[in-house]
Amino acid sequence: MSALAVLLIAIGIADAVRRVTRSAWIAPTTVPVVVVACAALAGLWHLGDVPLLVIATAAGVGWVVLGERSDRSGDHQRAPLVIFGLAFAALILLSGWASEVGGLVARWAEWVDIPGIGAIGPNRLLLVVGVVLLQVVTGNQLVRLVLGSVGAVKPEGQPQPSDRLKGGRLLGPMERILILGLGLAGQLAAATAVVAAKSVIRFPEINAAKARENGNIGIDAVTEYFLVGSFASWIIALGGLALAH
Repeated sequence: MSALAVLLIAIGIADAVRRVTRSAWIAPTTVPVVVVACAALAGLWHLGDVPLLVIATAAGVGWVVLGERSDRSGDHQRAPLVIFGLAFAALILLSGWASEVGGLVARWAEWVDIPGIGAIGPNRLLLVVGVVLLQVVTGNQLVRLVLGSVGAVKPEGQPQPSDRLKGGRLLGPMERILILGLGLAGQLAAATAVVAAKSVIRFPEINAAKARENGNIGIDAVTEYFLVGSFASWIIALGGLALAH
């Protein structure tokens, strides 16, 4: 699973770079740089690692380029999702080729005196880093693409259901990281409470949405946006939790 961890780290950093820079080439270039850096730090240079790292690099670049294109045009929302899903599946199915994480990552995990770090091992440590990065900018991008692919997001310039649900781009990563942290700590009941609390707190806001207050957006559009977005966000958090375990 080391190559999958490298992919998640690469696209997590590249997506963050894409959000803070206007250049079209910096984010795609970030992917191979991060893949090479991770491979060097984790000692992933054995024969079986090379094809997996090539898959991770190609998928990461494709994810960033197609994601940028879909953001600009509003079309082809499914293409980045297909790239992500195929790369995810391929790296899991071919994970037997991957070598154990070593190098500086393994030595640092043994040396550092942070409770729990040394006990989880370098392989899981690298995967946890990738999963945490997945919950931030990349998680928002995945949710947006899912919403766009089902038509829950309108073309740019038109009133959006998200106009009635402020703070989603900030609350989403916070919610996912909280669920992930509680799950890793063994507090799954508390994680489910977070999910229930969000629904209860958001219900009055959704119920108050009226078509006359926000163009042609009524309660049905806002409800669909909330439900699809929330379930997609929770699946990302729980999927990351399953990987980390």
